[in-house]
Amino acid sequence: MDDVPSLREPDLPRTAKVRPKALRTGWTTGSCASAAAKAAALLLLTGEPPAWVEIGLPSGRRVTFAVESATRDGDTATAVVVKDAGDDPDVTHGAHLTATVSWLSEPGIALDGGEGVGVVTKPGLGLPVGGPAINPVPRTMIIQAVREVVGARGVRVVISVPDGERMARKTTNRRLGVLGGISILGTTGIVRPFSTASWRASVVQAVQVAAAQGEDTIVLCTGGRTEKGAMALLPDLPDVCFIEVGDFTGAALRMAVERGVTRVVFVGMAGKLTKLASGVLMTHYTRSAVDTGLLGRLTSSVGGSASLVADVAAANTARHAYELWDSAGLLRAAGDQLCQRVRDVLVAFSGLTAEVAMVDFTGRTVVAATEPGWVS
Repeated sequence: MDDVPSLREPDLPRTAKVRPKALRTGWTTGSCASAAAKAAALLLLTGEPPAWVEIGLPSGRRVTFAVESATRDGDTATAVVVKDAGDDPDVTHGAHLTATVSWLSEPGIALDGGEGVGVVTKPGLGLPVGGPAINPVPRTMIIQAVREVVGARGVRVVISVPDGERMARKTTNRRLGVLGGISILGTTGIVRPFSTASWRASVVQAVQVAAAQGEDTIVLCTGGRTEKGAMALLPDLPDVCFIEVGDFTGAALRMAVERGVTRVVFVGMAGKLTKLASGVLMTHYTRSAVDTGLLGRLTSSVGGSASLVADVAAANTARHAYELWDSAGLLRAAGDQLCQRVRDVLVAFSGLTAEVAMVDFTGRTVVAATEPGWVS
């Protein structure tokens, strides 16, 4: 393998510069699709078009959405919820998430994608090839929302997004093999402005708070799922040590050095770890890409076959490479190498003692780490 790569911390895109006031959170496409599906189901069941619907988020919180429109044609009902992404720079802000619900003769809920929802054409996204790009958490939310209305009765739910194909041109969907529209996304139901200078400021502040309380260790996590995994891994650390760093690892490390923190633990999934291993300390999607060639070289270094090396180097996503490693029985070996390379980058950038763990895509299970005892 190569030595530590040159370190880069690109600036934010122009559209994500500091704004003069705090940024609003918004709703994911998954939340909006769930609300639209519930509204359509209510209209189908009762004949009354709802003005508002309430759905549950994965956290258990209940939230209310306005219904833009709801119409019924015989045994089919359609409802629309307009997405409010808050102040996150999001191409789907204002999208009309549309759900069409119709009765089925058999129990169960059949979920499909319609116009403007992409179709998965490549592996590596955790979704079946040939199916709609509706991610697992939104899928669960939609089904739950509809079941609250119809119970065990059978219905077909089709999610569509008028103009979704045009919106998708401004995303990386085509490169990832999602064709014909957008993806229905979200893990919490809430859009937080991770990709903004204000979020960077909040990361810096979180490090300051931990240091002010006398903590010498910070745990940087890429999001909510990885944070839960990190807390389970390091239960003796107080909550203040755990920081959802988003894209801003470099900013967090600089503040850690400034405030006398001596140890950093980074917990993440394959994609962010690959970017960090490449020397990129600000990982906003518009400023960095996953280097699967690096993952191919790691595969070779742990004894992967020539064909596996080639497949990993040509992988569609870091997740795809992860799945290839897993299938070949090399996930632990290659993952450990990836974690060690990230540790080298963190140490080179900050001079701090560093440890790294890679979790699976649930965020709950450590599959590779610089500390062997951490692996589940």
